[in-house]
Amino acid sequence: MMRNDPCWCGSQKKWKKCHYPKQALKEQYLKKYGIILKNDEQIVGIRHACRLAATVLDKLCSMTKVGVTTNELDQYAKELFEEKNAISCCIGYGEPPFPKHICTSLNDVICHGIPNDVPLQQGDIINIDVACILNGYYGDCSKMVSLEPVDTEKRRVVDVSLECLNRAAQVLKPNNKLCEIGKAIESYASSQNCSVVDQFVGHGVGIGFHEEPQVAHHYNHSQIPLAPGMTLTIEPMINAGKRSGYIDKDHWTCRTIDGKPSAQWEHTFLITETGYEILTIPDYTLFSHVRSK
Repeated sequence: MMRNDPCWCGSQKKWKKCHYPKQALKEQYLKKYGIILKNDEQIVGIRHACRLAATVLDKLCSMTKVGVTTNELDQYAKELFEEKNAISCCIGYGEPPFPKHICTSLNDVICHGIPNDVPLQQGDIINIDVACILNGYYGDCSKMVSLEPVDTEKRRVVDVSLECLNRAAQVLKPNNKLCEIGKAIESYASSQNCSVVDQFVGHGVGIGFHEEPQVAHHYNHSQIPLAPGMTLTIEPMINAGKRSGYIDKDHWTCRTIDGKPSAQWEHTFLITETGYEILTIPDYTLFSHVRSK
């Protein structure tokens, strides 16, 4: 097709004024940054996977109560995935292979907590992280649950981490630089006497589990411009104390170095022509039943 030919989409515009610029931008981003700008068909598939992940996450959060074990949550996630012919991204991932279907990170655990048989207790805060593959597409999200009453420090870090995610979302629009995400997060976290973990990042997602770009949540200098078709996670891990963490002997669980609480919220976002869309919005029509403990 020549640049001056009518566009294949039927818009009655010349190709050079319609789909050609989008194609050129996709090629540029893949070559320069390794970033896949998704097409309409891919976005539909990613949206479905994200809605499933978000719905499963909501159901797990509703089940999260004092006395429930994280292994019970993991088993419920497995059942929900199987019902929709979906696959957990977590189980078998990495080296050593992650042994469970979800991550459950309590209190001083920053991320990658492994479900176990210890009952949840009053005063716990827990992050539940759900990621799945549906029809070859990926969705990824997480939420905090507080088992009230929780102490002031835990409440503060839960609230600050959610506000950090909300503030990061407000900078998502084409041509804004990737570093603006970290700036929005760390400037607010610091103002609330919290720290931002810099050992882990958000990431591109959708065609694969972890794609480019890496999304730093702390101050950084990434000058990659956001562009329509980018799908990425923002998942700031906020600590009440020092930003550093250490990995347990299970080779997965990361805990705060000072034992203070940590919190995280996560969405998968699509960059649109004018701003952003949150893809990890629950769809309560996906499941007709509610399971009780």
